[in-house]
Amino acid sequence: MTPIRRLSSCVALLACALPATAQTSITIMGGVDAFVGSMKNSGDADRTTVLGSGGMTTSWFGFRGKEDLGDGLYAEFYLTGFFQTDTGVSGRFAGDNLFSRDANVALVGRLGRLQVGRASAPSFLPNILFNPFGDSFTFSPLVLHSYVPTGPFAARTWASTNAGDSGWSNQVVYTTPSFGGLRAGLHYQAGERGGDSDRNNLAISAMYNNGPLALTTFVHRVRASNPNSGAPIIDATRSPVNYALLDEQRAVFVGATYDFTRIKLYGTWQRTLNDAAGAEGLRDRTYSVGFSMPAGPGAVLFDVADTRRGGTLFGTDRSRRTASLGYDYRLSKRTDLYTVAMRDRITTLPSAMSYGVGVRHSY
Repeated sequence: MTPIRRLSSCVALLACALPATAQTSITIMGGVDAFVGSMKNSGDADRTTVLGSGGMTTSWFGFRGKEDLGDGLYAEFYLTGFFQTDTGVSGRFAGDNLFSRDANVALVGRLGRLQVGRASAPSFLPNILFNPFGDSFTFSPLVLHSYVPTGPFAARTWASTNAGDSGWSNQVVYTTPSFGGLRAGLHYQAGERGGDSDRNNLAISAMYNNGPLALTTFVHRVRASNPNSGAPIIDATRSPVNYALLDEQRAVFVGATYDFTRIKLYGTWQRTLNDAAGAEGLRDRTYSVGFSMPAGPGAVLFDVADTRRGGTLFGTDRSRRTASLGYDYRLSKRTDLYTVAMRDRITTLPSAMSYGVGVRHSY
């Protein structure tokens, strides 16, 4: 057989094989974000000059697979994890799981989506989609209040309002089909503790998006920590060795955005109630308001979040207010430059300013 005939035969065999694999796809995706900044939160002892990772989006990578099973049914999986652009270290922090963003498989059909594995907590999408700084764990006031504690771990001056991390492990999620732009989800996380089957997480979430208006809500009951074992820390007194360990957190959240084209408005409200040894009734009330406004090839971003905290742990109420102003300059659909200034203030502590300039690329 001549080389040309052999090549023709190979092409014919490949063509015969294509229909068997044409309905299966695997996508590589992710984002890389780095910034230079001068950082200091209220309560920090010193200012730090950084070349940091994830100024606007935590750097991540991942894979998505999807297969058409026929009759409108699909199987799909997500494997996604975080890394630090400045050092190349895996994870968001030391000890973070490899695929702490997603490690799940799902069946998707006309009746909705059933997913099992590690995935976003029910609080995550409402938080990042309903503030103008998105999923910035560095400069978004709402995200900082919800998920990021301030101060060294052993001398924490302010703990995050949401218990259970931004992702839940061992999770089963059922999401309804869209009804005129409305979807709802039911979330269950098995605690996997022998002899303590009640140590689990439950939540209901909903999202409405139709035209310029978007609405969201979630209600959760958190009893298990993520992603690593152990009870999450709710807060610390001003003594660096006195902690309150979570027994249970109950939270309700509502959010809304409206796009007027010339300006998009954002607003959220959340209330949490925490029960913990020596701190029964520890409560937070958080609101945020902000906007994004087109300006030239980019947009001006502004957001402020305010949390009022009280309970038997402190004796008196405390509060935290954080405000950020930034400009996001679009170089292309996948790449942007940004600059942000942020002011942070906790009751009885001096206010502090942070600044950053960075670049973000998605793929």
